[in-house]
Amino acid sequence: MFFPNDVIEYTEAPMRAVRILWGDPTQEFAYVFDLHTINAWPRQIGVRSLAADLQARRARLLLTDPFLAPSRQDVPDHHRQRQTRAWDVVRALHEHLPNVFLRGWRAKAVAEQARRKGMSRASIMRYLQRYWARGQTPDALLPDYANSGAPGRMRSASAGIKRGRPSTHGGGAPNVDAALRAIFQAAVGNQPAADPIFSRRAAYRAMLAEHFSGCDRTAIPSYGQFIYWIERDSRGTVQDVVR
Repeated sequence: MFFPNDVIEYTEAPMRAVRILWGDPTQEFAYVFDLHTINAWPRQIGVRSLAADLQARRARLLLTDPFLAPSRQDVPDHHRQRQTRAWDVVRALHEHLPNVFLRGWRAKAVAEQARRKGMSRASIMRYLQRYWARGQTPDALLPDYANSGAPGRMRSASAGIKRGRPSTHGGGAPNVDAALRAIFQAAVGNQPAADPIFSRRAAYRAMLAEHFSGCDRTAIPSYGQFIYWIERDSRGTVQDVVR
């Protein structure tokens, strides 16, 4: 089973990766977006075909998403206004899944939204492509501008100061120290013993059950933290079919 926003990278030249945009509830097919193709559009692919590529090691499912738009807090007002305008139309089109992935339906719907919102059809099409390419989040629709900070540099934890983006489930999440990273790695090592096909979600759930049952929510690491650190500490990717 695959999930929206899973990124599958193919190991053979030329460089190619796809993002899963949406999966059919019957698990027969999914819509994917080609991340290295100029002017790409969603296309349908069989789920069994994707799974076969992973099993044969023609492709790998990435633990971290290098195409994901970063979460930004200090955004100029005029950029935030442009994001809001773009998100309004993209959200309206995505109320009709999976129709928005169909070329004919999309063309008519985009024309109607362009008329209603006073936008050009080309602008709306660009918003959609940006949204699909960069993780299907509102942050994907922020205009690019010079990023601050130190990309790739490890930031040390300070007492009482939270690192990273605000929690999406409320209450925050703990800073990740060496002890917590050791628990993450143990969860990765334990999970394949029960399942020869590594499942990051199964490993995360098992870790929560073993180490964090009954804990306050602020003490429970997020799934995003888990994925980030197992990828950083392992310096690689794993073959992953989530079931």
